[in-house]
Amino acid sequence: MRFDLDKIVRVYEQALYLRARRSELIASNLANADTPNYKARDLDFRAVMRQVGGMGGPERLKITHPGHILPRGGDARSAEPLYRQPLQPSLDGNTVDAQVEKAEFAENALRYQATLQFLGGKLKSMITAVKGGGR
Repeated sequence: MRFDLDKIVRVYEQALYLRARRSELIASNLANADTPNYKARDLDFRAVMRQVGGMGGPERLKITHPGHILPRGGDARSAEPLYRQPLQPSLDGNTVDAQVEKAEFAENALRYQATLQFLGGKLKSMITAVKGGGR
């Protein structure tokens, strides 16, 4: 049985990168909350993870024949931020809603921490498997 650590932790690496990138974007949005014509930006985490192959979805390609070309997963680092649609327009053209940004920042930080805990648990279980259980 082949053991590929990169393949096992790649999902977590991509997720942590995206969470960190989202934190930067949201912090930038908050810092520019009073800048005229500033457009709030964010990443669609789920869409990017589906794109990079981190999460299987109904649109994921299936290999049903040995001659099929293997689909390549993308890289989260190539994800382009999108513009956030404002809930209500402002007179100065700024699309940042500080309350929405603060809520998104808090949720993203919580999910970043959860991803770290999942990764830690995965690594602990692999170490236990390698050591042979409770020995």
